[in-house]
Amino acid sequence: MSDIAARLPDAATLIRDLDGAGYLTDEPLGVALFLAARMGQPILLEGEPGVGKTEAAKALAAVLDTRLIRLQCYEGLTAAEALYEWNYPRQLLAIRLAESRGETLRDADLFSADYLLARPLLAALDHPGPRPAVLLIDEVDRGDDEFEAFLFELLAESAVTIPELGTRRAALPPVVVLTSNRTRDLHDALKRRCLYHWIEYPDTERVAAIIRRRVPAAAEPLAGQVARGIARLRDLDLAKPPGVAEAISWAEALVVLGADRIDETVAAQTAGVVLKYSEDLQVLRAAGFATAAGDGD
Repeated sequence: MSDIAARLPDAATLIRDLDGAGYLTDEPLGVALFLAARMGQPILLEGEPGVGKTEAAKALAAVLDTRLIRLQCYEGLTAAEALYEWNYPRQLLAIRLAESRGETLRDADLFSADYLLARPLLAALDHPGPRPAVLLIDEVDRGDDEFEAFLFELLAESAVTIPELGTRRAALPPVVVLTSNRTRDLHDALKRRCLYHWIEYPDTERVAAIIRRRVPAAAEPLAGQVARGIARLRDLDLAKPPGVAEAISWAEALVVLGADRIDETVAAQTAGVVLKYSEDLQVLRAAGFATAAGDGD
């Protein structure tokens, strides 16, 4: 971790470099990411969808100038899909070649590292450096209990066990970032292995700053209007309140439309960029599209 220590001597440096990588963060999140990188301990980022959990891991990898390896979790994800697979076509070819030569292959010949296809978890452990990879285990709450339990060894020891090959341990343990939208509670055993940070919705001023950074074509008044409109929408009784990702998409859509401000008509035209459920669109219609507009600012 000495190279990481040189790159990240303190939390202020990381916060500054994240800013340079296009990710605006507050001090609590910056300190949490700094501790995860310097301590070599996994960090669990929770928060509502769209608050920047995934982008935090991407930005951290950019700051460390290292590879980002992402595992997108989903219901039914198995350890084999996340860790490794055997290259069956190549194994079959080896068997046929051996038969043509009158040879017999042992299991040890076929189930060796030469026939192993690394998936994200193993790729992160085997990453050669010079700096550790950033392993993003995205939306871990979408996986099932069995997969969550499988992660314990990886998180605690930076190692995994492959039955045919034994235990594989990382020479450079990855910086592990887990994200969760809290669609279900994660096991205490998983949380104990991680640092933890809850990412709040950023305030209106920070949202406007993020929009200006990510959508440079959005003029100053428009970025502020979008940020205030997003804040108003979150005050409604919505099934899926919009986050930073939706704010950025909204600003991009407005730029494409050539709109320099949000009025009731433009808000109605672009509501589907921000709200993704028909029930939420109905709530906005009932409240009036002016709720999302800048009228009265």
